[in-house]
Amino acid sequence: MSNAARSTVLVAGSANLDFVVRATHVPAPGETVLGRGFSTFPGGKGANQAVACARAGGVPTRMLLALGEDDFATPIEASLREAGVALSTVRDPALPTGTAFICLADNAENAITVAPGANLGLREEHLPALDGVGWLLLQLETPVPTITAYARCARAAGLKVALNAAPAQVLPDALLALLDVLIVNEGELEVVAGHPPDLATGLARVPVPCVIVTLGARGSLARVDGQILLQPGFRIEPTDTTAAGDTFCGALIAALAEQQPMAQALLAAAAASALTCTRLGAQSSIPCRAEVLALLADPARVPDAAAHAALAAVCAR
Repeated sequence: MSNAARSTVLVAGSANLDFVVRATHVPAPGETVLGRGFSTFPGGKGANQAVACARAGGVPTRMLLALGEDDFATPIEASLREAGVALSTVRDPALPTGTAFICLADNAENAITVAPGANLGLREEHLPALDGVGWLLLQLETPVPTITAYARCARAAGLKVALNAAPAQVLPDALLALLDVLIVNEGELEVVAGHPPDLATGLARVPVPCVIVTLGARGSLARVDGQILLQPGFRIEPTDTTAAGDTFCGALIAALAEQQPMAQALLAAAAASALTCTRLGAQSSIPCRAEVLALLADPARVPDAAAHAALAAVCAR
């Protein structure tokens, strides 16, 4: 099968309903904070990344997810379908739909507690047929043995495999050996790479052909076949950072599935992630392709030489 015929991205992973409360700050251990502005939003790392991939345009997007037989499942499926994601849904009557409880502070920082529910019920036998699929995108809100089995099946079928190693945990060598792309933030790189002294050492330690570490507002860097690529962040005023990392992952894999060069894919992912931070909610905040292209065309907001130099200085420490 030609590369053009295998452009579809399959996201296999979590789907949650997010319960969000706004507050002046994220509470410290033992502290009670009065909140305001309670809302619910469809979320979950897998579902967020599927929506980001679909809205990036250019490639078809599918998702394998598990939901309970409850009312929380309805808005999740509706949001995915509205974004154009084709669904392979596993129903588990014994487990509730996954939920996440989010405190969103006025400075746009957040604290999140996830109750996985039905997400823990995904099994190897649930993986759908991989005809036409070019990329498999995974996360760590579903069981690692299941993720490893999916990656093994994908590699055997000739797919590229990407993993967003979040939430952070130590990864087995058997899983790392199946990956083409690993995406982590700084904290996750610390865990996966065994607490390296610096970013460069951490990137070098992970035995995956391409490792990308996101650095929040500062941007991201990637080690690709021994070379380092830098992508500074865009200049925005953040409102809510929820799903920023998921948007980055989905937009990045969509671009790679379009066979864009890695540098161009990192730029598109950075732009999409920045736009997500300017809006409330998870999937509700993820931009479409036209919005990303408009941001990329705005010279006042595209990272300049100073931003590149600042990111290079961070990475040199």
